[in-house]
Amino acid sequence: MLGGRSWSEWIAQYQQSHQNRWNQLTHAFGIPMIVVSLALAVLSILVPGLWGWAVALFILGWALQFVGHAIEGKPPEFFKDWRFLLVGTRCWWAPAGGGPR
Repeated sequence: MLGGRSWSEWIAQYQQSHQNRWNQLTHAFGIPMIVVSLALAVLSILVPGLWGWAVALFILGWALQFVGHAIEGKPPEFFKDWRFLLVGTRCWWAPAGGGPR
């Protein structure tokens, strides 16, 4: 549950703006890049050389997201509700074998 809605409700709405195969492909690469960039940003506190990689992956990951949505012709769902950032990450994580489907 997130915000009084079940995960299946969130995911159903999220999937409505992710129908195009190219958009799905850009998300398959972009979301992991963003997640890894956040981890690298934290690690860059201990390993200063990592910050550049973190920034590059973050920018490239988001660029892929917006290219995908331009192809799809629909805005990202998180423009309506920031919680879709969590839903998008979960949608990527589960098929990758990292969580419940």
